[in-house]
Amino acid sequence: MRIVLVGQAPFGAKVLEGLLEKGEEVVAVYTPPDRGSRLDPLKEAALAQGIAIYQPATYKDDQVFAEYKNLQPDLTILAFVTDIIPEKFFTEPSLGSICYHPSLLPLHRGASAINWAIIVGRIKTGLTIFWPDGGIDTGPILLQKEVEIGPDDTTGSLYFNHLFPMGVDAILESVDLIKEGKAPRIKQAEGEATYEPPCDDRVAAIDWGKSAQDVYNLVRGCDPQPGAYSQLKGEKVRFYGAKLLQKPPDEVPGTVVKVDTDGFQVAAKGAILVVSKVRPETGGKMEAAAFASERGLQVGDRFGNEG
Repeated sequence: MRIVLVGQAPFGAKVLEGLLEKGEEVVAVYTPPDRGSRLDPLKEAALAQGIAIYQPATYKDDQVFAEYKNLQPDLTILAFVTDIIPEKFFTEPSLGSICYHPSLLPLHRGASAINWAIIVGRIKTGLTIFWPDGGIDTGPILLQKEVEIGPDDTTGSLYFNHLFPMGVDAILESVDLIKEGKAPRIKQAEGEATYEPPCDDRVAAIDWGKSAQDVYNLVRGCDPQPGAYSQLKGEKVRFYGAKLLQKPPDEVPGTVVKVDTDGFQVAAKGAILVVSKVRPETGGKMEAAAFASERGLQVGDRFGNEG
């Protein structure tokens, strides 16, 4: 079976490694154009194996499709794809194409599925391998795997500890089902579908008027990217490594109630947010205690977003 792998990053590299370990024939790898001097991990892995590499700037170019068609793929696998790919690329392979998505579709369609599952307070999520049809995560489902969302999970911990390794295994399992002729195509329940926008600064501002749990979910869902933020004396400060202390504060939400060697604590509606790391507007991520010392943060100072 001639396989074309489209993807990037460590996830794409691990999928390639798994396919080759199973003896699959990967005839080409598609990955984004180089950015800077550092090679994408999937490109590095393909180079090491002597696999043909394609890095189109756009998939809308007729020549790009012609090159792809000449590969005569039986199956195309999309593993961590952020480019917009026309539907004809999915239907060209004789056995079709499959795509990994880190949610239980039709829930959380879109580019920030893991973030939103945490932000909206779900206690479970999972992954879906589906047959892409040109819509945004709308194709028939091949298989799904569930995972619990722990009360202190972040987007980072959920992905790297669970959805990354489970996703690689699920893709390999899907390939086996396709080879055996046992891969289902289960129509998604459109009435249950949700779609959220990318998790960026347009949604990452902390609203101290919301419940402490909602604030905590936003901080967890935006960790590691983009980082939920609040303003302090005109500076945008992003919160990471947070915990929720179930102790109703007397202070107004957003007020600093404690500063110590572990970081600082901020009053929220019904509980206290404990912050261990931050990222100020200039510089990288740092210990919250060091930030507090540098800025002279004191009990009674108040975080809040303008506008």
